[in-house]
Amino acid sequence: MTQPTESKVRGWAALAVVTYGAVVVALTMLKAYFVIGLLWRPESQRGRSVEWVPFAQFRGAQTWFGPLFDALGNLAFFVPLGVLLYILLEGRARAVLVVVVTGAAISATVEVLQYVLALGHSDVTDLLFNTAGALVGALIARACGPRLHPLWIGLALTTAAVFAVLVVLGPRLGDPAAVVELGTDRPPAR
Repeated sequence: MTQPTESKVRGWAALAVVTYGAVVVALTMLKAYFVIGLLWRPESQRGRSVEWVPFAQFRGAQTWFGPLFDALGNLAFFVPLGVLLYILLEGRARAVLVVVVTGAAISATVEVLQYVLALGHSDVTDLLFNTAGALVGALIARACGPRLHPLWIGLALTTAAVFAVLVVLGPRLGDPAAVVELGTDRPPAR
């Protein structure tokens, strides 16, 4: 089996960056306009708040799970972006640094727009973990080398396709009667 040319790989990587970027935008700024099962309530996504203190959600939390899930989710969310950006920049000077700065800039842009457009909670901790995720992604792509680039690109495109299917299926997923509010044993009030 022949290896794809570098220009073909970069072309597919650019497509993957755009499609995965659309997933990032949808999941950070457009949740007020669609639903996937019972993962969130669109009506709860319209708001404007900002948290400037790093790791503030860990202090005073009723459980450790929510803040940890949020932090690790933000990290994991930007790993694919870091991988894909590294594939596009591989061979260039300071590619990892450029990926980290780009990841931080994308995350900062999202956080600012969430605040300005009242589309969620802006949090400096999100920025830190998103940036760390971009770094982890770049380091993974660098460590694994070009041989796995088609795999990473395929996974990112598959993720975007699965996300699109979940958006289309949206409200038909999940059983509202099975939802339990965190910290209680009863279903949410309607």
